[in-house]
Amino acid sequence: MSYSIIQKSQLEGAKRIDAEYYQPEYLELEKNLNKFKDSLKFFGQLLSNNNSLTGGATPLGANYPLTGIKFLRVQNIMPGYFDFSDVVFIDEKIHNTQLKRSRLVDKDVLLTITGVSYGKSAVYKSNYGEANINQHSVRMHFKDDLIPEYVSAFLNSKYGRYQSDRKITGNSRPALAYEEIRSYKIPVLPLEKQEIIKKIYEERMSKEDESVEIYRQSENLLLEELGLENFKFNNNLYYEVNFSETLVINRIDAEYFDPIYTEVEKILNKHEQRKLKDICSLISYGTVPTSPYVEKGIPYVKGENLESCFISDRDKLDFLSEDSTKNLPSKFYLKENDIVISQMGTVGYSAVATKENENWLFASFTIRARLNKEGLDLFDPFYMSLFINNISRPYYLLRKIAQASVRQNTDLPTINNLAVPLLSKEKQQKIAELVKKSHEARKKSKELLEEAKRKIEEIIEKGGEN
Repeated sequence: MSYSIIQKSQLEGAKRIDAEYYQPEYLELEKNLNKFKDSLKFFGQLLSNNNSLTGGATPLGANYPLTGIKFLRVQNIMPGYFDFSDVVFIDEKIHNTQLKRSRLVDKDVLLTITGVSYGKSAVYKSNYGEANINQHSVRMHFKDDLIPEYVSAFLNSKYGRYQSDRKITGNSRPALAYEEIRSYKIPVLPLEKQEIIKKIYEERMSKEDESVEIYRQSENLLLEELGLENFKFNNNLYYEVNFSETLVINRIDAEYFDPIYTEVEKILNKHEQRKLKDICSLISYGTVPTSPYVEKGIPYVKGENLESCFISDRDKLDFLSEDSTKNLPSKFYLKENDIVISQMGTVGYSAVATKENENWLFASFTIRARLNKEGLDLFDPFYMSLFINNISRPYYLLRKIAQASVRQNTDLPTINNLAVPLLSKEKQQKIAELVKKSHEARKKSKELLEEAKRKIEEIIEKGGEN
């Protein structure tokens, strides 16, 4: 049993008397920060001016155009970096009028403030282009005493995280109030120590850029080998189909008959292809959760965990208790080279199970395809995953999607009939190696993020001496 005893004088001016606020680990972290005495400052003292902490808003109607100004939501702001894979855009006029106060500028420190994703921080740089944020995060701009990368790494470290955990309020929709954010405490370390953190961040950014560039090379090589690298389509305002075609397909929505699908299909048909049902020994849905999520247990892979042909690291996964899963059939567990495809929500994204992912569970809203011997002889799983993500998803799965559903989804018959072009094994492996190389660079980038957090924690625990 864990408990702490505190004096009445320690009750934060009687603003908080709940036991949760005074957990022993929080008090220990607070004690370490207080060692910095005069160099320990509140965020409110260090902001550039009164307008240096602002949040955004969601535009009326939330109608996002295909291009425009980046509009960052909490899923785009990660600990130490940005994920632009599903970024949306807003109109430039809204950016400069309605959301003028939350326009991002170079060296802004962003912090997510609501829901289960609160407390994540990253630094925005001007080379990302113009951008804005919604009401679920804030932008902060600090005086020259603080290097932005140091502030962001501090917020992502246990010394920033515990303050977010302490100050969050609300049950149905937890949120961090602006005044609470102003009351965060941070040691103003000498600039040379802050520069150490910045240097690690810059190395991380270099690795992240390298990862993105290599992945782009894999995508370009895939298009080149399939004959789609110079594909151009005339986006006509209308097109015609015979009524008899709608009867055969049993679809009357215009999107299904967009000529772009048949144009891509013609190019792919120049290659020999194999359907998944002919090269897989097992294609099946995953399992529903067998217990509430726990801190440690069996990793549970969901559609949101399928990233650039790989399954997310453990820190992004949910876990099911071992006791609740011990009687599950073996078909719900992953094996190396299994391909997991998102069936609902993020429809069509896929990833390959590695040796590390063996015996992990995959969720009911995903579909797993396990290659048989012929499939493994003919195909590289990472080539297949990239093909599914970049070609099958936009030109096959999203076309076949169940439009009547509240949440768009695909199904087993559609996945069974998904066809993959049979390139030479040598060409497939060249593409697959680029995907793997990109993943290794991203992995190194994440390791550098952890190093930055550890460095801050080490400096604080040594009272600034390092």
